[in-house]
Amino acid sequence: MPYVDRERQRITDDLLRWLRIPAISALPEHTTDVRASAELCATLFRSAGLENVVVLETGGHPAVYGDWLHAGTDAPTALVYGHHDVQPVDPLELWQHPPFEPVIVPDGEHGAECRARGAIDDKGQVLYEIEAVRGLLAAEGRLPVNVKFLVEGEEEVGSPNFEDLLMRERTRLACDVVVVSDTGMWAIDVPSTCVGMRGLVTFDVQVRTATGDLHSGMFGGAVPNPVHLLARLVADLHDERGRVTLPGFYDRVRPLTSSEQASLDGLPFDEAAWMANAGVGRLEGEAGQSTLARVGYRPTAEVVGFGAGYTGDGIKTIVPAEGGCKVTFRLVADQDPAEIDASFRSWLGARIPDGVELTVTPHGSVAPALTPVDHPAVGALCRAIETVWGRAPLFTREGGSGPEESLGRLLAAPVLFLGVGLPGDRLHAPNERMVMDQFWNGLLAAGELWHELAAALRP
Repeated sequence: MPYVDRERQRITDDLLRWLRIPAISALPEHTTDVRASAELCATLFRSAGLENVVVLETGGHPAVYGDWLHAGTDAPTALVYGHHDVQPVDPLELWQHPPFEPVIVPDGEHGAECRARGAIDDKGQVLYEIEAVRGLLAAEGRLPVNVKFLVEGEEEVGSPNFEDLLMRERTRLACDVVVVSDTGMWAIDVPSTCVGMRGLVTFDVQVRTATGDLHSGMFGGAVPNPVHLLARLVADLHDERGRVTLPGFYDRVRPLTSSEQASLDGLPFDEAAWMANAGVGRLEGEAGQSTLARVGYRPTAEVVGFGAGYTGDGIKTIVPAEGGCKVTFRLVADQDPAEIDASFRSWLGARIPDGVELTVTPHGSVAPALTPVDHPAVGALCRAIETVWGRAPLFTREGGSGPEESLGRLLAAPVLFLGVGLPGDRLHAPNERMVMDQFWNGLLAAGELWHELAAALRP
């Protein structure tokens, strides 16, 4: 670790400098801050030795590109993806330190921690990728692979302009493999790598049964009540075994490979502690599936909002005229968001009686992403992680969704996940942290990965 030992303070200073920029992409008042974050990212690229650095404009916040392409035409090309925007900081009063005044806390749960918004999600993880390039160029004068970086500024608001950017810049971004450092590991002593992320389809469902609210004494019992109808819809969304009742919902679900099943079975999981962390007193879900399978490996349907009728103090004796609910579906490979959309609409249509007005408004979709665990690039990543952490990583899937599917599909490349976040890093919450031992190990693993990919993917 001579490079890390020599550059540790300078790297830490660069991390703190970047974290001081409140690049909250969701809030219009921080638009200039997101741009400032992009400009600093470009500066970090240039100082590390990346070339052709440019801030890429989008329909929203800017992304940043840079590359080093001197490994030769026979060497593989890797694209590193990350994001420089961050989540809002509410509730502010729960932060132990101001969210954009980063600090290194020496005595955290796993030793030194950097605490600030964006420390783990995702500026810290992008920075160790940048520093791995700088370190190899300093030590060896070259990289074993061609490397490109794309760091976007809208991931925390759903990457609304990302596919357009990928399409527009497809030639510039062409690669053999995508490396994402925006995920986590199972535990500090249990290295793992994500191989899949669930997709997402979201809907706002509204029903109207009358032109206006009606007196319940004069009309109740003779007119349809949207609350009753919505309650039946919500109840019917799952059967008695906790399975989603949409026609064909499970038809495309790909079963786990033997390697994935072995990794799932091998993950140390304290269900009682998990329940306590969630603050729940019981677990429910698809029968026959473990808790870990339910939250990461199986598709789900959740009602995330429900509103109808009078909900203020006291009682208002009405039959409401309208109501609605919000429904999300998490999808796994090889489920198609368009097919789930059509199935849900058909399912609703069969349950809405004549004379009731139904409005279904989709709110975006993300297809699921999955990298085969037997791909040579995954093997290269596993060897890099094992070299640094001392044991081979287990395979996991993440229950959330992101732009990784778009990257893999539009660039026609496998997606690798070299993320070092830990379960206690408080992503999107007050007191977000980066465990610094994970940061330094991530930097070393990123450097190892370039050598492993060069050996695994070179013709």
